[in-house]
Amino acid sequence: MIEIIKHEDIPFDKGKYQLIEYQDNYFISSTKKVKVKDIGKKVALTNAFFFDYLKEYHIPTAFLRKESENTLKFSTYQEFPFKVKILNSADKRNSKIFGLKEGTELNLPVMEFHFGNGKESIISESHLIAFELCTPEEMKLITRICSKINAVLKSFFERRNEILAEVNCQFGKFEDKVLFVGDFSPASLMIFPKDESVKWVNPYKFSTGNEVKKYSEHLFNIASVK
Repeated sequence: MIEIIKHEDIPFDKGKYQLIEYQDNYFISSTKKVKVKDIGKKVALTNAFFFDYLKEYHIPTAFLRKESENTLKFSTYQEFPFKVKILNSADKRNSKIFGLKEGTELNLPVMEFHFGNGKESIISESHLIAFELCTPEEMKLITRICSKINAVLKSFFERRNEILAEVNCQFGKFEDKVLFVGDFSPASLMIFPKDESVKWVNPYKFSTGNEVKKYSEHLFNIASVK
């Protein structure tokens, strides 16, 4: 994941907002951090593009605007303590469970709820309710928004001859409204070219800063083409 700095609760008119500053550091794993030149700027610009793109489809987000080349402005929100992983292709874990080749496209998307960042982080919808991580109404709204985000992004990448294998969604609340607050970094957006002969960096298997840079530049270039 990319390293960020949050500047929270900044007074603004009648309310408050927060700034998220994207750094040129990327955590390949919990113990390995690499410096990647200009990745902060490129991830920030990529995020700004996709947040604005989702807004065109009336998807509620906390994003307000780009503040500088590596800083974005958001409403001040209370983040839900879980994320939703949407799979359109079988990842390593599911391929082992269901006996599929890794990367096999699924007929329907799979939604997984994850609490924390450990390997055994998957929880069920009943966990969300029983442990009061969200209300039943919020859970239903989050899953509906996830379905729409996935449909919009999947269509976007298909038109560019890319396969959307996975997208990770995070949500927060602002004035009792549920908002999408996640990002579109190399850690949360997994795409592959439809043409299998194209040499590609596997976003599931980053091992060097150069691989992270190449993949983030590809996402940036897609977002930069009008």
